[in-house]
Amino acid sequence: MQRPSYTNPPPAHSPPLHHPVPQHVSTVPQLRSPPPPAPQSQPQQSYGYNGQQQQQQGGGPSNYMQPNAFGGFMNDPTAQMGFQVGKTAVMAGQEYMEQNFNRYVNFSALKHYFNVSNSYVINKLYIVLFPWRHKPWSRQQRLSHSVGGVSGQQGANTQDAFYLPPREDTNSPDMYIPVMGFVTYILLSTLLAGLGGKFNPELLGTAATWAFLVVIFEIAIIRLAIYFLSINNESQLLDLVAYSGYKFVGINVTLVLSEVWNRGGGTGGWFGYTVFIYTYLANALFLLRSLRYVLLPDSSPNTVSGVSYTSHKSQKQSRTYFLATYSYVAQLFFMWVLTRNI
Repeated sequence: MQRPSYTNPPPAHSPPLHHPVPQHVSTVPQLRSPPPPAPQSQPQQSYGYNGQQQQQQGGGPSNYMQPNAFGGFMNDPTAQMGFQVGKTAVMAGQEYMEQNFNRYVNFSALKHYFNVSNSYVINKLYIVLFPWRHKPWSRQQRLSHSVGGVSGQQGANTQDAFYLPPREDTNSPDMYIPVMGFVTYILLSTLLAGLGGKFNPELLGTAATWAFLVVIFEIAIIRLAIYFLSINNESQLLDLVAYSGYKFVGINVTLVLSEVWNRGGGTGGWFGYTVFIYTYLANALFLLRSLRYVLLPDSSPNTVSGVSYTSHKSQKQSRTYFLATYSYVAQLFFMWVLTRNI
């Protein structure tokens, strides 16, 4: 196939290119640097943190963001009125809570049971674990002199006695050791489960639930006993609640020694049962000797306050049975449940 020949030869040179010429000339705006900052005597309106600094340095007419603005806020009458209203509301709520909770728990009386010292805690733990040779078990009292009389007559001096706080008397019951023992039992049971490879976040709630149910059930038994045994003194109720928590000391000792001896094998074995029996008997003897002044008071009048504690013979016998049952039977059941639950 042959290419056709052209009659007219191609031009020797190509035509020149023509570029379009703009008809309207546009001016490009000149870029300038920002204006210098205004002098201090002429503040300008601006936004943000820089503007606030300029107003503070320039001393403008507005004092809203001055350095002492927050200090002056409390001097504002509206702020003071709001502060007084909030303070009144908080005080009213606190008073309401105290009035309602005091129906069930006397917080002023609870302060007596938490007045402890380091030496008291050490000595009390020794008595709970080794009560065999401790003497005496009677609580110490302090005399308070009061002056009273009738109009037109000379006042007569009377002596009132009250028990010393735990800080000053080792035989006085406290609630610090029972509360710490309760919390230690929950944490210790979870720790031992974790060391044995059985850790589960639910174990913390399970141990706390079991311990809480045992304490609630024991307090319910104490309340029923107080009702049927005609124990009307509120301090005696708090003493019984405090004594009911000392069993956690023996329980924690049993758990630790058994786990160490059995190398994570639990509280079973002859060593675990031996430690459990010892701590159970020590706790039972401790309760038996400590609760005598609460449930079995002396029939002779109190030489300090002059008040007679004479009770009926059948009532005293009922209290003796309750003391023996509570110290041996009930404590055996509660301690067994709490140690076998691990």
